[in-house]
Order: sequence, then structure tokens, then C-alpha cells
Amino acid sequence: MDRICLLFCCLLLVGCSPSKDGWIELFNGENLEGWHVYGGGDSYDGWSVENEVLVFDYELRTESGSANLITDGKYTDFELSFEWNIAEHGNSGVFWGIIENEQFEHPYQTGPEIQILDDNWKEYVEGRGDIHRAGSLYGLMAPSVIASKAAGIWNHYLIHIDHTENIGYVVFNDQEVLRFPVHGPEWEAMIAKSGIADWPSFGKAKTGHIGLQEYGGKVAFKNIKIKILNEDANL
Repeated sequence: MDRICLLFCCLLLVGCSPSKDGWIELFNGENLEGWHVYGGGDSYDGWSVENEVLVFDYELRTESGSANLITDGKYTDFELSFEWNIAEHGNSGVFWGIIENEQFEHPYQTGPEIQILDDNWKEYVEGRGDIHRAGSLYGLMAPSVIASKAAGIWNHYLIHIDHTENIGYVVFNDQEVLRFPVHGPEWEAMIAKSGIADWPSFGKAKTGHIGLQEYGGKVAFKNIKIKILNEDANL
């Protein structure tokens, strides 16, 4: 089977097709097709779709356990683009390289995270530092620029992850705020000197699910789309 045919089959599996500029919609604005709760839960507890916006509201949860949302598909080299809107004192994040199996209870045990946060939550930011604020590579690298908008206002992330070229970067509201390797000695050294060093499988998977974090408060997402960078690496 040739590469074009393989890519077509992959797109059929995720239920979408690329636009002329290569972007593939990950959220259809109507329902959660293409997504599931990490660990195989049957309920999208706390998640809903409102006016083409994906919303998580912790106060609407009725069950215990994880409600982290992850893609059905797995990705290796890609750009992820989406808008997010966080409520006051809200806390969330987006993961990549998630391994889903019974060994791990949470996505953050394997998947690196770009933090989503109400940056005006001074107690949180002052208590944890810039490596935990919006635009950070959570627990590993602080953003070079504070680019977040106030709670209740839409922000935009473009997250670039390329294992073939070993480069990751984040453009936050049109400003590049992070640039980092995604594997190799520098990546491993960054993890080793962090509080994440005790998680042996963290950041190891080159191919994995993308996830949206459920946490305290309310967060919304829209216009979620992905562009495959290297077709061979993703198939």
C-alpha cells in the first residue's frame, strides 16, 4: 500500500479529511466524535458542546475518577491549533504523546503538557512559579513571554511537535514563547532535574494521543485542528 493510500485510510479512521492547506478538524463543533475519556470511561462527565464550543465544567461532574479527554487517534509529528478560554481561577492543559493503558491512571504520567491557566490567579502563579503558568511546558520550562489574556477572553495556541526534526515550539497569541527538543539527551536532562523525574514513562512516547485536561474550574475550547508534518512518521 503506498503512502497516499495509507494517509487516506488514516483520515477515514479519525472521521475527517484535510482542508486545502492541510489542516484536519479534530472537533466537529457538534459532538465528541473522535474523542474519548482517558481509560475508557463511558461518560463524558463534565464535558459538553455548546454553540460549537467544547466546554468542561468541574461543577457539573457527577462521577469520581478521571474525565480527561483524549483523541481516538495517535500522532507523532504535527502542528495543533486551537483557541481556549479559561474561567477565573481555572486550570487546564493540553497533552501530547499520551500512552493509554492500565499501567497509567492519568495522562500526565506519560504526556508532556502545555499549561492553560488563569494567569491573574496570583496565589497559584506566585506559589508555583513561571514553569506552571499559561504557555509553560508544565514543570519543565517557563514561557519566554507572558502572552495570556484575562480570564474569560479567548487565547490561541499553535503547538508544533516534530520528532523527525527533534523540535517543539509553542506560539501563544501570535508570539513564540517556547522552543525545546522533544527527545534525546537535552530533553531527558530537562526531565531529570524536574519534579517529573520520578515518572519513568513521562515524555518517552514519540507517538501518542493528544489530550485536554479536566481540572478544577471551567475551560472552553474551539477550532481544534491538526496538521500532519511528516506523513510517514504518523502512519
